[in-house]
Amino acid sequence: MARTRLTTAALVVLVWTAMLSFGGVAAETVVLYPNIFDDPPASLDRAREFLVAGSPHDYFPPLGASVVLSSLAAVVLTWREPRLRWWVVGAAAVFVACEFLFSVAFFWPRNAVMFVDPVGTHSAEYLRQVAEEFVAGHRVRLAGGGVTAALAFTALLRWVRVTAPAPAEHVEAGR
Repeated sequence: MARTRLTTAALVVLVWTAMLSFGGVAAETVVLYPNIFDDPPASLDRAREFLVAGSPHDYFPPLGASVVLSSLAAVVLTWREPRLRWWVVGAAAVFVACEFLFSVAFFWPRNAVMFVDPVGTHSAEYLRQVAEEFVAGHRVRLAGGGVTAALAFTALLRWVRVTAPAPAEHVEAGR
C-alpha cells in the first residue's frame, strides 16, 4: 500500500510540474514573446531593460529540474508496471530532449547573442536572424512540453484506473 501511495504521489508531482512547465512556456509564448521579438534589435533592448528583477531564467531552470527529478522518481516507481512504464519513460525522454538538450544546444547560444553579449556587439541584421531562429525553435519546446504533460497525465490516469478501489455498490452487489 505504501508503494502505491508513493507511486501515486510521484505521478501527481510529475503531472503537476510538467503542466506548470508547459503552461509557463505557453504563457511566455503569448505574453512575452510578442514584446521581446516584435522588432529586433529595439525590442531586444527593451526586453533587457524590462527583464532585470526577474526573467524566464528564474522560473524555468528550477521547474525543469523538478520535472526531471519527478520523472526519475516516477520511472523508478512504475518500472514494474508495463502498462505505465513507457508512458512515464516517454514523458521523461521528451522533456529531457525538447526542454533540456534542445535548449542547451539551440537556445542558450542564441540567448547569449541576444541578451548577454554587450549591446552593439552584433549587427541589427544578425540580431533579427537570431531572433527569428529563436522563435522558430521555440515551437519545438512548446510541442515537447505539451507532449510531456499529455504523456504524464495519461500515465496518471492509467495508474488511477488500476489502483482505484471499487465503488461500494459494486462490491456489495458482487460485481
